Amino acid sequence: MSIKIGVSPIAWSNDDFPELGGDTTLEQCLKETNEIGFSGIEAGGKFPKKSSELIPKLEKENLKLCSGWYGANLLKNSVKEELSIMKEQLDLFKECDAPCIVFAEVSGSIQGEVKTPLSKRPILNKEEWRTFYYKINEISKYMEDSDMPLAYHHHMGTVVQSQEDTERLIDNTSDTVRLLIDTGHMMFAGGDFVKIAKDYSSRLHHIHCKDIRKDVLENSLKNDLSFIEAFFAGAFTVPGDGCINYEIFLKLLKDFNYNGWLVVEAEQDPRKANPLEYGKIGFNHLKKIALNCGFDITR
Repeated sequence: MSIKIGVSPIAWSNDDFPELGGDTTLEQCLKETNEIGFSGIEAGGKFPKKSSELIPKLEKENLKLCSGWYGANLLKNSVKEELSIMKEQLDLFKECDAPCIVFAEVSGSIQGEVKTPLSKRPILNKEEWRTFYYKINEISKYMEDSDMPLAYHHHMGTVVQSQEDTERLIDNTSDTVRLLIDTGHMMFAGGDFVKIAKDYSSRLHHIHCKDIRKDVLENSLKNDLSFIEAFFAGAFTVPGDGCINYEIFLKLLKDFNYNGWLVVEAEQDPRKANPLEYGKIGFNHLKKIALNCGFDITR
């Protein structure tokens, strides 16, 4: 069974905070991604929006497009409106042969609000949940029929943050709503990503490998920091530099023959955490464990 190891460009440039890696070129990001050994990279704000421009840049560094973020507003928009907004990205990802779109509902999200504590994140009532189930079933069916699956990303500060939220979403939606597990986000939310992987292995489609600095996490929770405050305090890091045991997780993935992407992702300040150096730490850590677990790693 084979897997591929990719990376998020957020280590080089943060789209939400241009001062973090704002002067780092896309060319440098792609060059270093290839130098580290990654097979692919997720899309970011500096990426061309046309495949005729993006594909040659990726091919130059022997990289694949291994997905990318889409923040939806299904609780506000109709499915038709959301699909219209998504169309350019959907077409781009299809043309680049990406494995999925990383999809998260961001209506009412506080993930980008510097001073809003995570305890104030939005909570859906029963009627809002029912509306959400219906709309995400509709949009995921369209995406599945378009050969571009939806991989739902539970995320701190959003309506689907906790283990309970994630289980509720998957339990009440169709199989076309695939699941992305983000190890760091689920640990931050107090959930058990290993149990979620066991219980929903048939829906698991994409994985973000984010590690946690335990002392920073504990302080963030104790003081009810905002997501942004926790991020700037250094809550997140790459696999191999935090407290998450990836051997247990990867052994489980091997048991049910996971053959998708493992994507190294860690929101960090590149002035404090050099992307090339930390990328090597994350890649080498995952590669070593994956090989020990019996995976083949392909480009």
